[in-house]
Amino acid sequence: MNMTGLKNKNIDLLGTVKFTNNMTYWINNGFPFEFQDQIAFWIVGGNDILINGGGTIDGSGQVWYDAFATNSTLLRPILLTVYQATDVAVKDITMVNSPEWFNFVNEGKNVVYDGINISAVSTSNNLAKNTDGWDIYRSDSISIINSNINNGDDCVSLKPNSTNIIASDLYCNGSHGISVGSLGQYAGVYDIVENFTSTNIQMYNAENGARIKAYAGPGVGSGIVKNINYSFFTEGNVDNPLIVDQCYMTNATECTAYPSNVYIQDVVFANFNGTSSGATNSVVASLACSPDGRCSDISVNNIFLEAPPQDGSATYSCQNVNITGNAAYLFGDCATT
Repeated sequence: MNMTGLKNKNIDLLGTVKFTNNMTYWINNGFPFEFQDQIAFWIVGGNDILINGGGTIDGSGQVWYDAFATNSTLLRPILLTVYQATDVAVKDITMVNSPEWFNFVNEGKNVVYDGINISAVSTSNNLAKNTDGWDIYRSDSISIINSNINNGDDCVSLKPNSTNIIASDLYCNGSHGISVGSLGQYAGVYDIVENFTSTNIQMYNAENGARIKAYAGPGVGSGIVKNINYSFFTEGNVDNPLIVDQCYMTNATECTAYPSNVYIQDVVFANFNGTSSGATNSVVASLACSPDGRCSDISVNNIFLEAPPQDGSATYSCQNVNITGNAAYLFGDCATT
């Protein structure tokens, strides 16, 4: 459905919009987006748009989860895309079983998601992969609040050129965390993420909690991550409750030789409580920056994270960064690479 060019419209979703499971049709007819080679079921654009009504959008994702297990190049549709839109509110909607991302905000401004219930659950042995709750790209002033997300990838992901973003009062289960990035993937491209606040987050059974990730190595891009605030995270059974990875998808040798050109500045992690899963043994927080001063002004305050009892006392690791705040002592002396 192409609903671009709207002005002062209310889409009142009272029942269920269910997309068929005809993969061939959607692969050939989904709306294409160049960024990360995506396609979409439904695009909404324009000005002054409200989507509400308490209804459901169903992506019939199971056939896609099963097919993707044997074909990793399969194009899978995004459930709902807000494209080139200003002053949009999406409220009190349920979204189930998207083939891939649930929500994509592309070139949007002043967009609010409030009271969204998301669920991606596979009924086979094939996981509901890449079912991000939200991906934000080239957009400004986006708020995601008061929502519940049960999925198989990032709860919220800030892609390149996302500014003035809020993600608050979210319950995330089974996800890959609240992620800034990944950034700096493409050579010759400068990525920006600035002014992001994520607060009052419950994160359970996840790979990551609060995460920042940027590429390093030869032939990658550059950028800036600045003024990021993660606070009041409650976590349980999370592999990496707090993590910065500035050598993302890069081995240690290449990261030392070719440090990340995505600079990370002015980041606060505050009021973290909970437990890790033990997947990284006793490590509950990792600030892994590239060498040569690529991370600066990183502050940690009131961090109370524990490892599972069988892994002993929690440990905190860091490299190539000077840490401030009342929890900096937990990290000790950071390694230099």
